[in-house]
This record gives sequence, structure tokens and C-alpha cells, in this order.
Amino acid sequence: MIGRFIAIARAGWMIPALALSACAGGNYRPVSDAPVRIGPPYTVRGATYVPAADPTYDILGYASWYGSESGNRTANGEQFRPGWVTAAHTSLPLPSYVEVTALDSGRTILVRINDRGPFAGRGRVIDLSRGAAESLGVRAQGHIAVRVRIVDPPEKDRARLRKGKPAADRATVPEQILVNLRAQMKAAGL
Repeated sequence: MIGRFIAIARAGWMIPALALSACAGGNYRPVSDAPVRIGPPYTVRGATYVPAADPTYDILGYASWYGSESGNRTANGEQFRPGWVTAAHTSLPLPSYVEVTALDSGRTILVRINDRGPFAGRGRVIDLSRGAAESLGVRAQGHIAVRVRIVDPPEKDRARLRKGKPAADRATVPEQILVNLRAQMKAAGL
């Protein structure tokens, strides 16, 4: 884990724009892991995003959370449920599973990506649902430093997330690794 290459989100990579997650409601797709959708490139306020499968995705940046869009359709057609442990990402396949680690506490959770975003804010790499923010213990902060890495969790954890329940607890990241990750963010100007 320590020796893996970690991409850093730099200022300017994320251009402020409108979120696409609050699409029309009704006629929702059932919550399922199939089919996995990658989708074509898309542009939001002059920034082009290219969805792609990336089995090595591992990035440092910032997370925020959202939750007032209850009942709207997510980018993969599911109903957005703010209390579920889900998130929005600009380019990972829908759905995808990622580990999100809060760099202040080392707490790590498994999150199911089912929407597109974030499109605003310096260095923001993921928008968590209210349920994900609560599970990570960061709801009060609103904007936090995180590490996001794609994972292939066991079916038991996938099934729990598809039903709106948190996955099994994950190990807390040791302080020495957190110090290293925070230093990488500082070096990148984040």
C-alpha cells in the first residue's frame, strides 16, 4: 500500500460547474452492479471529463457531501437516497467501489459510486452522500482531505451497499501513513 503510486488532484483540474446528479426523477433503474457503465466523454462548463476504467485509481484530494437531492435520479439511473453510502465521481465507471479515507482521522469506509460529480471546488475528487459522510465521521466538516482508491470488495460488502447498509468496518490507517499522505497533499499545493 505504501509503495503504490498516488495521483494528486491539483488546483485547476476541477472547474466549477453545475452538478449533473440532480437529473429528472421517476422511472428509476433498479440498484444493481450490472451493467457497468463507463459512458462517453462529456463537458461541463468548458471542462471535459473522460470516463474510464482505471484499476489503479488512487488519488488524494478533497471530498464534500451532498444530500438535498433526495428522490432524484443518479447518473446511472438509480434513485438518489441521501442516507445510503454512495458517492459521485467524474470519471470512474458506474457503479464502482472505492475506499475513502479521511486524512485527519485515518477512518476508512467502502463507498459505492453511482453518480457523476463533483464539478466545483479546488481539488475536489469525490462528492459523498450524507450517509457516506456520516459513516466516515465527517458530516460536520463539509469539506475534508481524503484518499480515494478503487477496490474490488467481496460480494457480501457489495450486497450491503446495494441495500443501503454500510459495508463491514475497514481498518483505520496508521498515523505514520497519514503523515506521509498529508505531506504529499501539501507538496502538491492542496
